[in-house]
Amino acid sequence: MVVVGLTGGIGSGKTTILNYFKSLGVPIYLADDEAKALMNRSKVIKRKLVALFGEEAYKDDKLNRPYLASKIFNDKALLDKMNAIVHPKVASHFKRWLQKQSSTYVIKEAAIIFENNLQSQYHYIITVIADEDLRIKRVMKRDNTSKEKIKSIINNQLSDKEKAEKSDFVIVNNDLLVAKNQADKVHNEILQKIKHK
Repeated sequence: MVVVGLTGGIGSGKTTILNYFKSLGVPIYLADDEAKALMNRSKVIKRKLVALFGEEAYKDDKLNRPYLASKIFNDKALLDKMNAIVHPKVASHFKRWLQKQSSTYVIKEAAIIFENNLQSQYHYIITVIADEDLRIKRVMKRDNTSKEKIKSIINNQLSDKEKAEKSDFVIVNNDLLVAKNQADKVHNEILQKIKHK
């Protein structure tokens, strides 16, 4: 089974592009959503996160996301420790999910493929990019958050240029119609590549 990674910075519109691929019949797996679900569902993860962050990591038996976000916001070592707890569980969940798929290829969405050096897990990688001003506007509208906070997240991620250089395909998501046309092209190119392998 061919696994295509889809990545992009905050506000690039990854979800919109993913949903478009889904409408083309491509099964999609959202690693970040799955990580959030597992952090609430898995007793092992819960126990380890409480050991790492303290009892406040969970509130009313649900993940206390604002608390965790404030802890890892400027602490890369802590973020790495959290990822080391959560990522292996997501990886094994993905493997089980993958066995149930029967399409030509699947897309696994993950925000930090390059940041975590995970390129080798994918046959191809698509990066979704968009103008920074537009990304900031989108996230401010979506998350009701400040421009400063979004800018600091953007600065913590690899630049669009760096991601694009490391990718097999790039979709520019400034205009939805144009982006969908690009997604169609990418879809057909991937199918062609698989056919000729």
